[in-house]
Amino acid sequence: MKVKGYEVFKCDAGWRTFSFLKITTADGIIGWSEYNESFGSPGLSGVIEAMMPGVIGMDPMDIELVNAVLATRSTQSRGGVVRQAVAAIENALLDIKGKALGVPVYQLFGGKLRDRIPVYWSHCGSYRMRNPEIVGTPPVRTYEDFTKVGEEVKARGFTACKTNIAIEIDGKVTAYRPGFVVGRGFPERNWDAFIARSAARTVEAFRQGVGPDVGIMLDTNFHFRTEGFRRIAEAVGPAKLTWLELDAHDPKSIALLRRDAPCPIASGETLLERRDFRPYFEAYAFDTAIVDVIWNGFYESLKIAAMADVYEVNVAPHNFYGHLASAISAHFCAAVPNFRIMEIDIDDVPWKDDLVTAPPVIENGGLILPTGPGWGADIDEAAVRAHPPRG
Repeated sequence: MKVKGYEVFKCDAGWRTFSFLKITTADGIIGWSEYNESFGSPGLSGVIEAMMPGVIGMDPMDIELVNAVLATRSTQSRGGVVRQAVAAIENALLDIKGKALGVPVYQLFGGKLRDRIPVYWSHCGSYRMRNPEIVGTPPVRTYEDFTKVGEEVKARGFTACKTNIAIEIDGKVTAYRPGFVVGRGFPERNWDAFIARSAARTVEAFRQGVGPDVGIMLDTNFHFRTEGFRRIAEAVGPAKLTWLELDAHDPKSIALLRRDAPCPIASGETLLERRDFRPYFEAYAFDTAIVDVIWNGFYESLKIAAMADVYEVNVAPHNFYGHLASAISAHFCAAVPNFRIMEIDIDDVPWKDDLVTAPPVIENGGLILPTGPGWGADIDEAAVRAHPPRG
């Protein structure tokens, strides 16, 4: 079998763009992967297109060899969009291999450990605060509205949800996102009593809605430095979080936070390859390691999970993309023993289901594992073309 060609597809996804890679073989088998360049990875499509000519003519069954070739040719620029391009190619080749053998991808790596994947509702209330007209839901304008969303989380059977800090200005809540150059706080990323109190009010509002048994995560991304993360952890401690999620590119800083925080710490979503994760594991920085399977590639993500297992750490996929990415992440969750819980966005553009041949099925807080060959879902090219990306 030989790789014959490839094509990149993009479509409108509201406030971002969904991107897909299609790889075809001379035998007519098609492999799909999803990637994302609209949030922190500019030029990724160009890197994929620069790398793919080196894959044409190779055997898609020899995925480790393809990875070695691509990694060696880009070794002077390891990581970043280069790693994400390799991951997109790897994931599409895995889809081809699974289809060629007639098995789901997880069967290529020892089989599944679970049929139902526990999921948490990500960006819960956040998208309704920032983009209610796009997701087609009632807007979130107050902390009381967050409580109502929490009630919906519980009523729909989810066991956990994740939200972001909301601050109240002139009687209306708005997102606090200085780490992404949005609103107040950039570039210093300092904390103050108002921000800490706002974080506490956000999670308290959700706790009132979901009750004592549903898990709550608070994602603070890169919005603070070490001192600020410490103060936020203290402020939200009474809410008994499942985890406080944060990002910092210094493992010892996160290890200090984990040692003193009144809640578990999750991090790692921006790390690439085992080389990036190793110093964090060695510093015992994580309660839960967040692994982005779309950025790292499925095979590399399994290796990261195996490394985490040595340090008695469970893993959870970073997954705020489209449905194909959710299928890929679900295979990862099924294949690793040290699994925590899977992220998924529930509020999204109305045409999200149309983009794939098999949208995910979620019942009582669990995603039913796809069982078809490859990822168990393909991209509907006509549906993608019907929603061209915005300028």
